[in-house]
Amino acid sequence: MAQTKRREREAAPRKKSVLRNWRLYVMCAPAVIFFTLFAYKPMYGILIAFKNFSMRKGILGSPWVGFQNFARLFTSYWFPVILKNTLTLSLLSLVLGFPIPIVLALLLNEVKSNRFRKTFQTISYAPHFISVVVLCGMVTLFVSPTSGIINKFIAMTGAEPVAFLQEPAMFKWVYVLSGVWQEMGWGSIIYFATLSGVDKSLIEAAEMDGASRLQKIWYINLPVLVPTIIVLLILNCGSLLGVGYEKVYLLQNATNVSASEVISTYVYKVGLEQSDFSFGTAAGLFNSVVNSAILIVANAISRRATRTSLF
Repeated sequence: MAQTKRREREAAPRKKSVLRNWRLYVMCAPAVIFFTLFAYKPMYGILIAFKNFSMRKGILGSPWVGFQNFARLFTSYWFPVILKNTLTLSLLSLVLGFPIPIVLALLLNEVKSNRFRKTFQTISYAPHFISVVVLCGMVTLFVSPTSGIINKFIAMTGAEPVAFLQEPAMFKWVYVLSGVWQEMGWGSIIYFATLSGVDKSLIEAAEMDGASRLQKIWYINLPVLVPTIIVLLILNCGSLLGVGYEKVYLLQNATNVSASEVISTYVYKVGLEQSDFSFGTAAGLFNSVVNSAILIVANAISRRATRTSLF
C-alpha cells in the first residue's frame, strides 16, 4: 500500500510535466512517426535473412534456414572481392576526404576579404547540390580517353591518354577524388561555424605576443576544432562499410567491376535484379552489424583516449 502511494506521488509530477510541455511533444511527433514508420518498422524484414523467403508464402510463412544465407555469403567467390573493394574505397575516402574540409575551413578563416571568402564558399558548396546522376555524367565526360579535359592536359605533356574508367586500378581514384571535390566545401561548414565561436581576445593576445598565423592556427583554432573533429571521425568510422551504391553503380562497367563491386552494389544486384531477397538481406545485415560494431568500438576508444564521445 505504501509503495503504491509513493509511486502515485512520483508519477504526478511527471504527468504535470507532460501536460505543461505538450507543445514540445507535438513538435517531436512528426519525427517520431517518421522514424517509427521508415526506420524501425522495416526492421521486421530482417527475418528474411534467416529464411528462404517466398513472396507467395510471406515472411512468417517462409521456411526457416538459420544462418544458411550467411554461410553462402561468406563462402561465395565475390565476398572477399566486395569486402576488399568496400574497405579500399571507404578508407581512401576517409584518409583523403576527412582532413581536407578541416584545412579548407582553417584557411578560409584566415582570409580577411569577406567578398572573396563568401565567393569561394559558394563555389565550393555548389558541387554538393549536384545530383549523383549528373555528377557521374560529368565525371565520365571529364575522364573520357578521347575528349575528356583531364586527358587533354595529359596529351599536352606528351603522354598517352588514360582510360580511367576502363582500368580497375584507376577506378578507386576517380571515385574518391570526385567525392572529395563534391563534398569538401559542404563538409567545411560545420568547422567554419565552430571557428566563428573562437574567443577573439585569445587571437588579439596572441597577436600582441607576436604569434604568427601558423602559431595561432595550431595553438588556438585547431584545439577548438578537436571535439568536433573527433565526433565526426567517429561517425565516419561508423559508416566504414557503408559505401553508397548509386555512384559506384553509375560509374561501374564490365571492365572495372573487379575493382568497383562493393557490398551495396552486390546487395542490389543479387537482392533485386536476381530476386534473391534472403541472400541480399543477409549481405545487407552483415554490412549494418559490422558498421554498428565499428561505431561502438571507435566511440569507446575515443571516450577512453580523449573523453569525447557520441554516447
